[in-house]
Order: sequence, then C-alpha cells, then structure tokens
Amino acid sequence: MQNEKQISSTTFSEAESSLFPACFVELPLNTERRRAAFYLAAEEYVACALPEDVYLFTWQLSPTVVFGRNQVLHRELDVDFCLREGIDMIRRKSGGGCIYADRGNIMLSLITGGGPVEPLFREYARCVADGLQQLGAPVEVSGRNDIVLKGGGKVCGNAFYHQTRRNIVHGTMLYDTDRRRMAGALTPDRSKLKSAGVASVKSRVAVLKDVLGRMGVDELRHRLRKMLCDRSVVLAEADVAKIEAMEQEYYEPEYFYGRIFSESEMCSGRIEQCGRIEVRFSVKGSVIEDVRLTGDFFEQEDAHTAFLRAFVGRMPTWESLRKAVSEYHPERSIRHLSEEGLLEILSGAFREPDRS
Repeated sequence: MQNEKQISSTTFSEAESSLFPACFVELPLNTERRRAAFYLAAEEYVACALPEDVYLFTWQLSPTVVFGRNQVLHRELDVDFCLREGIDMIRRKSGGGCIYADRGNIMLSLITGGGPVEPLFREYARCVADGLQQLGAPVEVSGRNDIVLKGGGKVCGNAFYHQTRRNIVHGTMLYDTDRRRMAGALTPDRSKLKSAGVASVKSRVAVLKDVLGRMGVDELRHRLRKMLCDRSVVLAEADVAKIEAMEQEYYEPEYFYGRIFSESEMCSGRIEQCGRIEVRFSVKGSVIEDVRLTGDFFEQEDAHTAFLRAFVGRMPTWESLRKAVSEYHPERSIRHLSEEGLLEILSGAFREPDRS
C-alpha cells in the first residue's frame, strides 16, 4: 500500500469534525465491479491492517440485496424473485434491515478508531448530509441517523458494527435505482414461517437524481470524495489478495443462511383415497433442517426418509420446494399421493407471490 497526499476541496475542519477530512482508500481498478462481500471484507481489512486513522472508500454494485446479520433471509426477501432476476444476496456483519443496491447507488465505508459508536454515527450522518446540502440536495438527518429529503423519502441509510479497537460504518446513498427490482426483491414470499429474526422497517425512498440537476452518479461519487477526504492510501494487489481470502467467509453456508431458528406453521390437507397429511418444517436460518410427517396415510416406502431427502438443505421458498418435489418425488412414498396433491398441501404455507 502507498500513501498519497491530494489537493482537496473539503469543507470540514478539525474543529467541526473529528472524522473528516478522512483518508481515502483507493482500490485497484480491477476491483471496481466485485460482489458486495469483497467490499465488506475490504472494510475489515482496512480496520485490521492499516495504521490508526479515519478511512473512507466508496463502491458500487450490480443488483444486490445486502441484509443484516440478525435477519432471516427468506423472511426479508423474495428469494425466488432474486434468483430469477440475477440479484445477488449477501449478509453483512452490521445490524439493521436489508437494502437493495445497484449501479445507481453509492456505497460508503467509514473505518474509525474505537470508542462509543453513537457519537461518531451521528457525526458521520451530519457531515454527509452537510455535503449533500452543499451540492444542492435539501436533506436532513432523521430517525436512526438516516438521511432524508426534506418533505420526502430516505436517500441514505446507514449501519455500523464494532471490531477490536475499530468501528465500521457503512451507508447506502440512493442516487437512482430500478424501482421494479427493488420492490420485487424486498417483498418476501407468503410463507407463514414464524421467525425470531429482526424484520426490516419498510420506509419510503427518494432519489437524489431528482434534486441534483445534471450531476450524474459518477460525478456525485467524485465530489463526495473531494469533500470528505484530503489524503489517500493506495492498496496494492497483495492487499487485494488478502481481502479476497477474507471475503470467502461471507459465502460460508452457515454464515449466509444464518443461525436463528424458526419453525413453519403446519401444512396439511386431505387427499381423496390417500388420507390426511400434515407436514412440518424445522428451519435454521434459511435452511430446512428437519421434516416431520403426521397423518393417517399409508406408506409405500419410508416416507420420512423420502421427505428428508427431498427437502433438507433447501430454502423454505415456494420455488425451492417445487423444484425439490419435481426432482425427488417424495409423494411416491405415500399411497395415492400425487405430485399435484403434495404441492397443494405445501401451498398452505408456501405460495408464489401474486405479482398482479
């Protein structure tokens, strides 16, 4: 890594802010279109590898949903919609709710020293809001340090978490977005699963494009750097390799799907000549761990084993379960139960969302 000094038009003095101007972290050009997990790992790397200072970097994403560390994936998102639309899904280590991001968003990562996080969280939000105001956006800090247009919706949401001797704050700034994809991704399916996870608070959003005139997203990203930073450090390819190694943790199934237990409402139905069938799924995070069958049906083979083979390890969404039935045909273990009959029973708790 290499330190550089740059000329800055920053408007923040040390008397006004203990965070800004910050040191900008420059990533190599070949990292510009990575997945969200890479940039989240980059925050961790900066926190543990760089000398004590306040660091900032910005990034953009292809269509992605980033959800909080305590959230249950399938309760927050329409996973089937995300898979159909090619929307990436990543769990972050900070709390809070899920966000949708695409190339119309600017993601901000701030890494500070230790100490109480609430004061720096407020200061971060205030300074970013001040910067947007100077660019002509009529914004203010609201709620849990979100930034909103005055009289309008949210344009920047923020979250944070602690590391040893460091704090990490990240924000999502909404310049523009694909509203259809945002609405589709952040609407969970009609599952009746009960959850102990943290649910997102849905709020009205606005876009900065409507109030910044001809300023494009690339210019906005550049102007934010000039306002908030007065020096920089350049990461080398060796740093990138270490970030990539840290990135892999975000793809570990146990981390991605979560550890929070939830259990579905019972799916049940009576099929002519077959009898009554009751199916209950035990779920850990967003993965089915166990299936229980009760009823007065007759087995043609071990039904419990057949249902376990079909459903364990699957996500509890309609499309995932439909594919499991199509691939493994667990209904064949029960006398006079058809594929259509089993899907009808499952639809009592899992139903593809009505998009009409």
